[in-house]
Amino acid sequence: MLLDDFTTKLLASCCKMTDLLAEGITVVENIYKNREPVRQMKALYFISPTSKSVDCFLRDFASKSENKYKAAYIYFTDFCPDSLFNKIKASCSKSVRRCKEINISFIPLESQVYTLDVPDAFYYCYSPDPSNANGKDAIMEAMAEQIVTVCATLDENPGVRYKSKPLDNASKLAQLVEKKLENYYKIDEKSLIKGKTHSQLIIIDRGFDPVSTVLHELTFQAMAYDLLPIENDTYKYKTDGKEKEAILEEDDDLWVRIRHRHIAVVLEEIPKLMKEISSTKKATEGKTSLSALTQLMKKMPHFRKQITKQVVHLNLAEDCMNKFKPNIEKLCKSEQDLALGTDAEGQKVKDSMRVLLPVLLNKNHDNYDKIRAILLYIFSINGTTEENLDRLIQNVKIENESDMIRNWSYLGVPIVPPSQQSKPLRKDRSTEETFQLSRWTPFIKDILEDAIDNRLDSKEWPYCSQCPAVWNGSGAVSARQKPRTNYLEDRKNGSKLIIFVIGGITYSEMRCAYEVSQAHKSCEVIIGSTHILTPRKLLDDIKMLNKPKDKVSFIKDE
Repeated sequence: MLLDDFTTKLLASCCKMTDLLAEGITVVENIYKNREPVRQMKALYFISPTSKSVDCFLRDFASKSENKYKAAYIYFTDFCPDSLFNKIKASCSKSVRRCKEINISFIPLESQVYTLDVPDAFYYCYSPDPSNANGKDAIMEAMAEQIVTVCATLDENPGVRYKSKPLDNASKLAQLVEKKLENYYKIDEKSLIKGKTHSQLIIIDRGFDPVSTVLHELTFQAMAYDLLPIENDTYKYKTDGKEKEAILEEDDDLWVRIRHRHIAVVLEEIPKLMKEISSTKKATEGKTSLSALTQLMKKMPHFRKQITKQVVHLNLAEDCMNKFKPNIEKLCKSEQDLALGTDAEGQKVKDSMRVLLPVLLNKNHDNYDKIRAILLYIFSINGTTEENLDRLIQNVKIENESDMIRNWSYLGVPIVPPSQQSKPLRKDRSTEETFQLSRWTPFIKDILEDAIDNRLDSKEWPYCSQCPAVWNGSGAVSARQKPRTNYLEDRKNGSKLIIFVIGGITYSEMRCAYEVSQAHKSCEVIIGSTHILTPRKLLDDIKMLNKPKDKVSFIKDE
C-alpha cells in the first residue's frame, strides 16, 4: 500500500498497522520516497489527486520493463481533475486495474471532530496582502471540495448557512460548498439526485469568538494542550526516572471519558479509579502514590495495561497542576473577569484596566500570557484607542510582538479604534453550575443551541440555497407520533449539525460539540476546521499575517 503525506495522517487517525495486516496488506510505504521494485506484488495506491502524488505514481510504471509492481489499484481521496486522469490514461492505463475516488479528504480526529489539515489556510484567508488572492482562491476551492467529502461520508446533503458579517470568507466558502454539493449529488453513482437532508452545515469565520482562543481553559484536554509541550498528540513524561511517551487518542477509553472534565474533577477521579484496581488486589493500602503503583504493576501483568493508562493521565494532570499552581491560577481569575465583564460574585467589572494592570506588573508571567490578557482587555471593551494600545505595548516591552495584538483586526475583530457597534448579546448562564475559574462559555455553544432550537436569526445566518429542508434539530415530535425509545436509533434518524470554522477551532469548542450533542439527544453535532488551535500557536500565526509568505502548493494541478 502506497500513501502520500496526507493519506498517511488520514489512515493513522482511523486504523492501526495491525488492522491493515488483517486485511492482507504487508507493506506500507510513502509514495514520495525511493522504493525497491516488488514485481510479484500488486500495489494499492491511496493518494490525494495532486500533481505531485500522480507524478510519483507515473514514475512507478514508467515502462513495461520497469514497472515496480504487478498492477496498480488507485484510490483518490476526492475528485481527480481530468488533466491528471488523462495523464494516467495516456501513459500506463494497462497497468491500472482500478481507479476510484472515495471522497474522504479530511482527517477524522475524534468521534465528533474532523480537520482538513490545512493550517496554511489561516494565512491565506486572513492576510491583507493583495498578492495572495490566487492562493486564497485555490485554498477556498480545495477546502470546499474537502467539506463536500465530509458531507458525503456522513451521507448528508445539508442546508448550508454562514455567518454574514464582518468578513466575507464564510459566505464565499458557503457558496462554493453549496455549488459543489449540488454537483456531487448530481453525479452520484446511483445517478439519483439526492435532495437536501434534515441537516445543517454552518460555516463561520474565526473572528466570531476571539475570547475562547486566548483564555486559559481548565478542562483536562484543553488545559494539557495549552500548558504542556504535546506535539502530534504525543505526551512525554518521566516515571521511575525513565522517559516515556503516550499517545492521547480515541482508542484510550479513559482519556475519552475524562478529557472534557474540569481538572479538579480529574484529580479526584483518577486516584479513585486507581483505588478500585488496587483494592481488587488489596496490594496497596491507604493512599495511592505513584511509587506504590509501580510496585503493584511489577506484580500483576494483567493489571499493567489498565494502570499504565491511569499513570499516564495522573502524570498529565499533575504536570498541568505544576504549571497552574504557581502562576496560572492568579491569571485565570483576572481572565474570567475580563472575558465576562463580571466577577465571581456576579458584580459588574467597573474598570477593566484595574483588572489588567496587576497581570502586566507581575514579573512571573511570560509575554504570551501578558499578551493574552491585553487581548482579553481589548475584546472586553470592544476595541481601544491608538494611544492606549501604545501605552500598553511599551509598558510590557513587547514592541516586537505587537502584531500579535494589532493583526486581530484582519479577522474582523475590533482592536483600534473602539467599535461603534455593540457586542453581541450572550445567553444568560448564571444559573448553570460552574467552577469559579471556568465561568466563560465559548460562543459556539450559544450558536449550536440556537441552531438546534431554530433560533438563529436568518439575516445574520443566511442560507445559501433557496429552499433548505425543514430543520428540526431539537427533535420535537407532535403528540400523535410515536416517541422513539432507543437513543442510538434516534441518533441514526436524527439530524446532524455540521460546523466548519475557517482558521482553526479550540479544544474548548470541540468540547462544546460533545456537550450539546449529549443534551440534545436527537441532534449530533460534528465540528471541524482547517486545523486545531492552541493559544500560543494562534498568536504566532496572527503575528505573521502582515508578513510576506513563501507560496505553498496545495493546488491540485499546478
